[in-house]
Amino acid sequence: MIDTSIEQLKNCLATVESFFINASTDAVQFKKSDSSWSKKEILGHLIDSGINNLQRFTEIQFESKPYSIRKYDQNELVLANDYQNAELLELIGFWLSINRRIIKIMTAQTEKTLQFEVKINGEYNNLSFLMNDYVVHMKHHINQIIN
Repeated sequence: MIDTSIEQLKNCLATVESFFINASTDAVQFKKSDSSWSKKEILGHLIDSGINNLQRFTEIQFESKPYSIRKYDQNELVLANDYQNAELLELIGFWLSINRRIIKIMTAQTEKTLQFEVKINGEYNNLSFLMNDYVVHMKHHINQIIN
C-alpha cells in the first residue's frame, strides 16, 4: 500500500507544480474571507505539514516506540511564515524539495519499519498509516488548490 501512496505523492508534486506555474498572481492570492486561506497559503500549510512529517518519518527510525506525534498549530504557522506575501517560486521549490525527501524516506522503508508504532491523540497506529495519511491529507488540500 505504501507504493501506491508514493506514486500518488509523485503525482501530487507534478499537479501542484504545474498549477502554480500556470496560475495568475490574483488566483493564488485570492481569499474568500479574512479567516480563509488563499491557494498560496494552502501551499504554505502543505510546506509546514511536509516539515513536520519529514521530521516524524525520520525520527521514528531511531526514537523509542511508540513514537508520540506532537501536534502543531497550523493556523499560527501559516501566519508566522507569512506565506501570503512570500515569493511563489520559493514556496514551490521548498515544497517540492521537502516532498522529494519524503519520497526517499518512504521508499527506504521495510515491512518491519512500516510497522513501527506511533501514538496519535492517544490512539495507536503505525508508520505505514502515518505515511499513507500524509498523502491523503495532501490530496485533500490539492483539491482545494486546483478547484
